[in-house]
Amino acid sequence: MAFSTVFLLAAAAATAPHDNMNATLWYQTSAEFRANSLQTYKMASLTIKEALTDRNWTALPTQTSDFQQLPPAIIVDIDETILDNSPAAAQAILEQDTGFNSKRWDNWVAAAKAKAVPGAVDFLNLAGKNGVTVLYISNRECAPRANSKDVCPQKADTLKNLQATGITQVDASQLWLKSEQQDWTSEKESRRLKAAQQYRVIMLVGDDFGDFLPQVKSKITPAKRFELVDRYQQYWGSRWFMLTNPTYGSWETILQQPKQQYLQGF
Repeated sequence: MAFSTVFLLAAAAATAPHDNMNATLWYQTSAEFRANSLQTYKMASLTIKEALTDRNWTALPTQTSDFQQLPPAIIVDIDETILDNSPAAAQAILEQDTGFNSKRWDNWVAAAKAKAVPGAVDFLNLAGKNGVTVLYISNRECAPRANSKDVCPQKADTLKNLQATGITQVDASQLWLKSEQQDWTSEKESRRLKAAQQYRVIMLVGDDFGDFLPQVKSKITPAKRFELVDRYQQYWGSRWFMLTNPTYGSWETILQQPKQQYLQGF
């Protein structure tokens, strides 16, 4: 291959748009994202009083009996639900890194400087003022670091970050991270079931379908996920609140290659 051809190919690769460019730009710059987040949290806030008054109110389809006298709780995801990690995505784009870099991610978690998603802090503080425990069920993974005896330093980092956003009532007992216990995998159902033993769960808030239902993050088609959304349509906007996240998630990882097969033209 001629040198000029190699040079042109290298130059094209260097200037090619990153796969996550538009999604991250939308997340960081669009008024639409901010409006969507504020709207979602406003609706969730308006629902709290009704959920507390109705003792039969639960957001968990599996919570069917003997929950009425349990104390109320709300389950929230953390990343792109409470904390905005778009700077980490932006850094990957700037460095032309196309894959998930676990070291960069852990450095970002350790920095504990993510800002809050618009509307999240006011919602969480309102829940606390109304006597509702907030459980942060997250797939931030517990993993040891060099020169540290802490088996889950990510938990302290995450707590520090949450507190820095202005959340007034949050402590380590409310953070349930991936791998913190043996059966706490990326599938969150075991943690939701644990919550159901201790609380009447009145609301779920997340940015991924897996924050609401089990077995929706692999070996499933978009059509089947659509069916599940419709099956539980009475939950959306009252018990379940979805934040928008086009940058990553199970919506993408369930797709088979080539992804163009899913595009529907006219």
